[in-house]
Amino acid sequence: MVESSLLHFDMEHYRMLAWCLMPNHVHAVVRIIDGHSVSDIVGTWKSFTAKRANIQLGRSGSFWHPDYFDRYMRDEDHLTRTVDYVENNPVKTGLVAAAMDWPWSSARLRRQA
Repeated sequence: MVESSLLHFDMEHYRMLAWCLMPNHVHAVVRIIDGHSVSDIVGTWKSFTAKRANIQLGRSGSFWHPDYFDRYMRDEDHLTRTVDYVENNPVKTGLVAAAMDWPWSSARLRRQA
């Protein structure tokens, strides 16, 4: 559900370059399309997914941490290193042996390409 939400406005409000859903956080690397802001995009993701998750889990109240962290990509090398970091997060934390084995990440799609 969270992955579907991240990809919902891909190519409309942003270009999703990489993502990884972890047990307690989410990474997303996006290229913003003119007229949209990071805060609005993240707010939309959090609002929609929090409501859906609370319904699915039979709970209410806060779901996500109220803030988020963003980074400006200085150049292509910085972007490449960031995508690598995001997609290898499950490997670094010992959840899988290879990034492409994590089912909730853009890395699995690179295997299919």
